[in-house]
Amino acid sequence: MRPILVIVLSCFLSVQLNAQNQNSGYTFNMDIGLPISVGNESFQDIMQGLACTNVYGQYTFPFQLNLGVGVRYSLFTIDEFAISEDNIGQIHLGAAFTNVGYSLFHTDRFATDFGVKVGYSWNYADTDLNNALGLNPVVFESVLVEPTLGLVLFTDKQNSYRWNIGYCIQGYGFRPGTIGLSSNSAYDSAKFDNLTNYFVVGFGYTHYFGNTSN
Repeated sequence: MRPILVIVLSCFLSVQLNAQNQNSGYTFNMDIGLPISVGNESFQDIMQGLACTNVYGQYTFPFQLNLGVGVRYSLFTIDEFAISEDNIGQIHLGAAFTNVGYSLFHTDRFATDFGVKVGYSWNYADTDLNNALGLNPVVFESVLVEPTLGLVLFTDKQNSYRWNIGYCIQGYGFRPGTIGLSSNSAYDSAKFDNLTNYFVVGFGYTHYFGNTSN
């Protein structure tokens, strides 16, 4: 038992010392991914994600805590095959957020990044049927929370690339009437208040100002 404990403790200290050797500093970050609708049933069936992108600045402390602020844009379009009425359009989601995270360095070149974005979004449903009703665009606001996981690969002392996965929870429900549909189809209206959620899978880039990696 004691040798196992020594090995585990040695590995932990090695990772921590390696993380401490990574200097603190400012970074510029951007990423783009594909949103995949889940959660609210009608949103999941009717709206299909096209893009989600984040641009943000961040500061990393010597103990590898990351704090950042940024802006976000997501785009969902109507799946015309999922509705019975002719309707072309999309929902635009623009947001501002803060990001809190932690980087765990496994080697000088590879790290795992854990984080959570918390923000507020302004959402616009821009569709043909809303336009015909004189309600275009339908505007609604919401909070958002998105836990994220990133696998980070450093190419040199000032640049890294990563694979990201996030799960965004938007604080609003979705109903067919949001995009101008006159019928709820077979959806249970009692479930329209279920929060709108989506996965985001994609890639990102980080630039480190100064000699901040390796």
